[in-house]
Amino acid sequence: MTTRLLIVEDNSLFAELIAEVLREEGADVIGLATNGREALAVSRRERPEVVLMDLGLDDVDGLTVGRAILAERPTTKVVAVTARRDERALDQATASGFCGYVSKDVPLPRFMTLFRRILSGHPSAPTVLGRAARQPADALAQLSARERTVLELLREGLSTEDIARSLSVSKNTVRTHIQRILMKLQVHSRLEAVAATETTRSTAAWTSPTLAGGS
Repeated sequence: MTTRLLIVEDNSLFAELIAEVLREEGADVIGLATNGREALAVSRRERPEVVLMDLGLDDVDGLTVGRAILAERPTTKVVAVTARRDERALDQATASGFCGYVSKDVPLPRFMTLFRRILSGHPSAPTVLGRAARQPADALAQLSARERTVLELLREGLSTEDIARSLSVSKNTVRTHIQRILMKLQVHSRLEAVAATETTRSTAAWTSPTLAGGS
């Protein structure tokens, strides 16, 4: 089945290039929007399954537009496409429900890797493409104390509800922590995240975080 795709990008040349490549991948590009208002209008009219969202729009921040689209159509997969490379933008995209985060300077083959994953229907954690691949130990070092705690509890087999109860936080807070863990480890499931910790354990002792880590 052809995927209905909306591209929201204020750089028309970049948008046309991406549209051409994605059409070759079987996507049905149902619209190219250059600003937030146009994006919302096309989304409401055409009901895309996937939206590639530029975060640096001139009129409205792309995160705001993405949130609005997801509020109206929660099943839509929104992918941030941006020149910004900061952690805050990544965290904001994750918290907003975006399913991916791609830097504009990423090589096209790697860009297509994420898009094919989304087209296949494979669960996709927010992913940053364009960064150098990290070894598990390096990636684990990027986790906050609370994220390391959540990861350890996942390794012990606890569910989202069990972790929330253990840490005295909401299930939504736990889900956000898990999304950030998947994103930082550059994996796509809890199982893969746990496997990353096991890989690290095979080469160095795991230091269990305390439950006092910040949320």
